[in-house]
This record gives sequence, structure tokens and C-alpha cells, in this order.
Amino acid sequence: MRQGCLRADICLILEGAYPFITGGVSSWTHDLIRAQPDLRFHLVALTADDTPQQMRYALPPNVLSMTTIGLQKPEHRARHGRGARRLMDALRVPLPRLLSRGGLDEFRAVCVALRQQPSDATRATLLNSTAAFDLLRHMYEETVPGSSFMNYFWSWRALAGGLFSVLLADLPPARCYHAISTGYAGLLMARAVVETGRPGLLTEHGIYTNERRIEIEMAEWLSDGPPTWLNLEDRRPDLRNVWIDAFIGYSRACYEASSRIVTLYTGNQQMQRRDGAPPERMAIIPNGIDYDGFSAIPRETVPRPPTVALIGRAVPIKDVKTFIRAVALLRDMVPGARAFLLGPTDEDPAYFHECEEMVAQLGLRDSFTFAGRVRLHDQLGKIDVVALTSISEAQPLVLLEAGAAGVPCVATDVGSCRELIEGRADEEPPLGPGGFVVPLANPQETAKALAALLGDPALRARCGEAMRRRTERYYNKRVVDRAYRDLYQSLLGLPDATHGSARGAA
Repeated sequence: MRQGCLRADICLILEGAYPFITGGVSSWTHDLIRAQPDLRFHLVALTADDTPQQMRYALPPNVLSMTTIGLQKPEHRARHGRGARRLMDALRVPLPRLLSRGGLDEFRAVCVALRQQPSDATRATLLNSTAAFDLLRHMYEETVPGSSFMNYFWSWRALAGGLFSVLLADLPPARCYHAISTGYAGLLMARAVVETGRPGLLTEHGIYTNERRIEIEMAEWLSDGPPTWLNLEDRRPDLRNVWIDAFIGYSRACYEASSRIVTLYTGNQQMQRRDGAPPERMAIIPNGIDYDGFSAIPRETVPRPPTVALIGRAVPIKDVKTFIRAVALLRDMVPGARAFLLGPTDEDPAYFHECEEMVAQLGLRDSFTFAGRVRLHDQLGKIDVVALTSISEAQPLVLLEAGAAGVPCVATDVGSCRELIEGRADEEPPLGPGGFVVPLANPQETAKALAALLGDPALRARCGEAMRRRTERYYNKRVVDRAYRDLYQSLLGLPDATHGSARGAA
């Protein structure tokens, strides 16, 4: 879907997020656009397929137009002539290399091959032709010949299908292309740099390849045999390697095409460097929140039960089940305690149903509430402790928002959570802990930390004040907005030819 055609200052590219999904990255994106009212944005939303999506945000007036690209879609009947064979022959070297931890050079070669034969460069030819099947079979025999061919077939179609979708889509004109992750969003940004010579900017909240690693390791259908710990001599690659290597290749292409690579904290930069990000282009801009607004939220003074809340979506990466188990243990430590899940429950209906069943099985129906979408300003004054049990995060906005409101936090040791709760290494003077950091998937330690804060009002007040002061000092949105304004200004002032490996590629 394409709406509008005016030239934008910034083409903002997102995968599986704004404006169709709510949550931290989407809220950050909405605020970023509104904070730059004199810049014109074109929005590209990458979705799983072409199924119509419900808008969750009213687009700001400086969003001139929007494109929606479905990554996976049905293809028409393929051509099987000489053109298809020539196209797949041109892809026979660069495509396997890109999918095997390649980078911008391989990605550029794929782009050139498609541009040289535009009449044959269709999804049907690239995925359904006899020549495409021959290339797929060649790649299978070269990478994982002992694996299930059927599983490899569908893996290849998913990985290459998303790649071809972003390479064949119309490219919106813009002065700068800003991807909010690597993956397919990053590939579209890299394509724009290659084809137009305009600068590319990357912002990573969570590290895309790391999040995909977690999902891939949890996908049982991708394993072709027993766990490797049963046979330490068996080092054969399996389908998990196929997926991980492809996403590393996609990330490298994105990193190498980027003029600037921004993330939220130093821990992310270590993973970026591991996957090929040039250190000299890297920068840190933390999340920022409306400190003035959240710090003005009044505490509720009427008597009520001790209250904890997880603020987030009911999806597996948030590990809501660990929170539910912790609440079951907390009930015995702090009688009468109440718990809430504040966030949408419709993104993964099957997982949400499992969470509902767990609440029922643990006898928590009278003390645990799935509140759905709420206005956070109306709720934070009624919450004593905010919990975060995610298995992967970057720099969670919910901890900053709770901190600005003076609410202490208990969070898993992921992303920058320890830095937010315990303070940065350069914090001077030290502000003290703002709560507790607990291990992943550990209901017992989570419950103990929640009980410690609920049972000690003085400790709770000290931790809440530490969170408030830390948020004010380091994560005030006014400072962050200025940093992005300066970054955009520097990129928009660049000449059309960009640095290094992207120069002269168009």
C-alpha cells in the first residue's frame, strides 16, 4: 500500500512495529516524529504479509505519506524462459554469500542483478521458477545437505522471500533513510543507500540479530537431531545456522551502508561490533521520556492493597508467565498483594490464553488482573513496584517512565536494565539502587525482590527517589530530542555520495 508521493526529508523504516503495533519502539517512533515538527517524514511499515492492518496511532501531520510492504505474499505463475535462467545465474554467487554472513558488497551485487533484468525480476521468477529451484537445491547441497530438505525449502523461501520483497518494492524518495532495526528494515535502508547515494541512519533499540537468535534457538522444528551437548564431536551446521547466518549477513549489509549507527547503551555496541558494525560510525543516544509529565503524577493516598504491575504486551519475549508465577509466590510473602498486566493482549492470542489459564490454575483470579491497554499516567500513581521479566530488552521505556514517577523497579538482567536500576559506571555522584535486578526466568528471586520493596516503605521510597533522580539526570526527552535533531541536521547536510563502501554504488 502506498499513500502520497511527496519527497520527504526522512524516510523512516520499521518492521513489525509502528503504526500497527503498540509498545516501546512504536511509542518512541511516534514521539520522535512529533519532536521534529519542521521535518517531513515518509513512513515505511514492513508487515508479515499483505493482510490489512489496523492503525494503532494517528499519524502526526508531518508524516507526508506511508508505504506498507508485506514481506511474505503469494506469487503468480513464474516464467521459465532464458531471462529467468540468466537472472538466477547472476544471483548464483552473491545471493548464497549474502545469506552466509555476507555484507554490503554481496548485497549490492544482488541489487545490481535485479536492476539489470527488471522484466524478469519478479517474486514469481525469483521464488517459483525452475531456475530458482535449481539455485535453492545448490545452496542446500552446499550448506546443510544432511538436513530436512523440506524444512530447508521453506526456510529459504522465508528468508529470500522477505529479501526480495524489500528489493522489488517501490523506493520512496527522501533525503535520508532511517531504519529502526537491521533485518529487513535495515536491508531497505541499505538498498536506498546503494541506489540513491543518500545517507542511511540506523537506530537499534534491541539488537535484531540477537533477538532472532533467541527465537531460532527456541524453534524446535529447526533442529535436525539431538541437542549438540549429547554429541560434542558433532559440529555439523543445521537449519538454525542457516537462519542465523542469513540475519548476520543482512545486519552486516545494513551496518556497512549506515552513515551513523545509533543504539541506546554500551552493551548493545558490543553485539553490534560482533556482527560487523564499524566502530567509528557508532554512537549512543539513550531513550528519553517526558520527565516533566511523569514526575508530576501524584501518588494515590487512599488505602489500597500492595500493588505490583508488569507494563507490556502479553507476548513470550516479555515472559509474562514468570511474572505470574512470581505473583503466586508473592501472595504468600505479602498477603493481599494485587498484580496487574498493563498492556495489549491481542498480539499473540495463543500465548495470552496460556497466561489466562496459568492465572486460573494458580488460583490468582481474585488478585491478578489483565487490564489491557491503559493510559499509563492514570495508573502509575496506584502502583508500588513495577516488574519487568523480559528475556530480551534494550532500554525499556517502562522503567524510565516508572522511574520518573518515583516507582521502584524489579527487572531481569537484560539490556540496560542493570544500568537503569543500579546506575551507570560514570554516575557521579552515585544515586543508589532504584530497585533490584533478578536473573532470567526466576520466579523465586523475582517474588523475593518484589516482597522486599512492598514490605519496607522506607526502602521503597529510597529506591523510587533514586529512579526519579537518575531519570531526570540522564533520560530527559528534551535532551534526546536535541541529539536526534543534530544528527538529522548533519546527515541532511551531506552530499549525495556517502562514505566508504556505499560511495558510487548507484
